[in-house]
Amino acid sequence: MKILMVAPEYPATFWSFKYALPFVNRKTSLPPLGLLTVSSMLPAHWEKRLVDISSGPLEDKDILWADWVFVGAMLVQRKSAQEVILRAKSLGKKVAAGGPLFTTGYQDFIGVDTFVLNEGEPSIDEFVADLTAGNAKPFYTSDIKPDITKTPIPDWSLLNMKHYASMAMQVSRGCPFDCEFCDIVVINGRVPRVKTPEQVVRELDSLYDAGWRGSLFIVDDNFIGNKSKVKEILRSIKQWMKEKKRPFTLYTEASINLADDQELMTLMQEANFNSVFVGIETPSQEALLSCGKVQNLGKDLTEKVKILQRNGLQVQAGFILGFDSDTHKIFDDMIAFVQKTGIVTAMVGMLNALPETKLYKRLHDAGRLLHKPSDGNNTDFTINFVPKMDTKLLVEGYKKVLNSIFGPEKYYTRIITFLKEYKATAKETRSSFFSKVNAVVSAVWKLGILEKGKRHFWRLMIWTTFKKPELLPDAIALAICGFHFRAVLIHDMPGMKA
Repeated sequence: MKILMVAPEYPATFWSFKYALPFVNRKTSLPPLGLLTVSSMLPAHWEKRLVDISSGPLEDKDILWADWVFVGAMLVQRKSAQEVILRAKSLGKKVAAGGPLFTTGYQDFIGVDTFVLNEGEPSIDEFVADLTAGNAKPFYTSDIKPDITKTPIPDWSLLNMKHYASMAMQVSRGCPFDCEFCDIVVINGRVPRVKTPEQVVRELDSLYDAGWRGSLFIVDDNFIGNKSKVKEILRSIKQWMKEKKRPFTLYTEASINLADDQELMTLMQEANFNSVFVGIETPSQEALLSCGKVQNLGKDLTEKVKILQRNGLQVQAGFILGFDSDTHKIFDDMIAFVQKTGIVTAMVGMLNALPETKLYKRLHDAGRLLHKPSDGNNTDFTINFVPKMDTKLLVEGYKKVLNSIFGPEKYYTRIITFLKEYKATAKETRSSFFSKVNAVVSAVWKLGILEKGKRHFWRLMIWTTFKKPELLPDAIALAICGFHFRAVLIHDMPGMKA
């Protein structure tokens, strides 16, 4: 059996880092971890190939080689996924599709012969048996939340690692919280399932043996969902890092209560973490209460962010506009919060109702849904429900926030605010460090000579050189990210200016 695995293209969004990747000679940010894991679940004697369209084109000869085309995708890859499916069908190939995009929205797609929905482990053996026998069914699905201690190591042999800025691995699935707008609990449940320390070390070994050195993203939706088990894992990672001389720098996603646990933060430092993405969502306590974001309520969120920064973790954060309680004040409040906290990578999007979430069901019952599926893209101006705020006011306020926080003056000022708090503890690998150093020439040319906001770039360079010279590579890396964010606004979001 010949299986072609296709990862659809990611559009140009804040998270794609499309305009930053050329600085470090990489084609895309992250590998398609789901497809690589599925590959390891398939029979070893099957022939398997991978095309990640974000790193290179899908050619007809790739499709014609295969017996089946497997498509795995997330919401933001919707457009490209449908194009891949129709192209494979036009060339006479069978198509199987799975992943979050299809689990909550399979009915929107035409041309798929077989859907493998929800988590794959409970269904894959039956699917493989039927595929071998030539009688694959239209649907394979299960409500079972599988024991991920039995999930195999991803098939790194399918990758050209030189195309990627970072590798990825999963430690846990699920989140104990139940935010109204979030589909994590819909897909992965509220009881975090965690791999064993030994299993995590084996996966680290597999990446090390495959030749990877540099950034490694722990893709868990909430890495600290089960703190006690994660602490055990971190102790094992700490020892592994010591023995291997810290070949990876780690980053992940976690809830803000990480800042309440000093032991956990210290263990993350010792395991060579340097960054964490946190769902802040909004500075409005009323909005947090209404959407069930209980883990953020009653906290000094500014101080929690600064605690994380002082513990060696750059805080990236997600923000949302369009909650029912939002008024015209929210736009200035959000700008002020982002600037005050020094959250350089502040990803602001308009609220959309994702399929099967509590928010989706509430809005459906209230007759407020617009019949357009969300594409998970936080870099457009669409909203799939009728908001309480006037839609035009919401969109204009959203544009105001983005133009403000990613404009050169506020963006570079925010980097300095962050660097003042940041106590770097992670050790860069030589390859990662020199990748940043090699980006200096391009950064100086594009940001210090060509860009209209160059005086703010030089202010950052001078301040960092004299105040925190050891953080100069970080300052340059963040400046390059800012170039990407502004390029997305200018080139991919009509009506923006940055």
